[in-house]
Amino acid sequence: MLEAVAVNLAERDTQAVEFMDSPNCDPVRLDRTYAGFRAVNAVVAGWHQLYRTLLRPAVVRGLNPTVLDIGFGGGDLPRALARWSARDGSRLRITAIDPDERAHRFVSRLPPTSGVEFRCAVTADLVAEGLSFDFVVSNHLLHHLSGDEFDGLIADSRALTRIRAVHSDIARSLPAYLAFGAATLPFFRGSYIRADGLISIRRSYTTAELRAVVPPGWRLMTQFPARNLLVFDQGGAHV
Repeated sequence: MLEAVAVNLAERDTQAVEFMDSPNCDPVRLDRTYAGFRAVNAVVAGWHQLYRTLLRPAVVRGLNPTVLDIGFGGGDLPRALARWSARDGSRLRITAIDPDERAHRFVSRLPPTSGVEFRCAVTADLVAEGLSFDFVVSNHLLHHLSGDEFDGLIADSRALTRIRAVHSDIARSLPAYLAFGAATLPFFRGSYIRADGLISIRRSYTTAELRAVVPPGWRLMTQFPARNLLVFDQGGAHV
């Protein structure tokens, strides 16, 4: 845990690059990382709560909404959203996109999930196609983006969503860094989960930093543990 004590978290470390983002990373370790996301996100990402509070109000009205998940990684979030909505007696129709062909190859080997379509694409592709979705979501994406990419995501999200966009990411802090480092130390051997998770925290925004770059029309919310949420309601009306 020495690296957790010595790291400087005063500013975003935008120069640090996650191992899994390297085109030359070990493919076996990468697949183990994708597979491990389901367990990690179940503990830290809080999407079941977000589904209940921010998406389900439309689902239970029988609208069978459409959802765009941006940057699906291991595919666990869109698959979970599909399961939760099915249990509610409704169906989300989910399009999940990621520009990394390695992610697409990984999810293509998983059992198919009803209502979920995976595409190798970026948001600009969907805007160019004239598509729109009731909900646009992403998980652990914001900290990966450059300033221009962040602005592009925000603009594309507004163009693509009909009801609500929700971007959930880590809130950088020393307690979050120490807790993640300690909790993952015995687990996820042979993957990039621990190393890349610590880099992700170093790259992530504090709540104050994200507030400084949030454009008009977006709400900044927080969620336990150590989460920042960017929420946009089309037309300014809350569901």
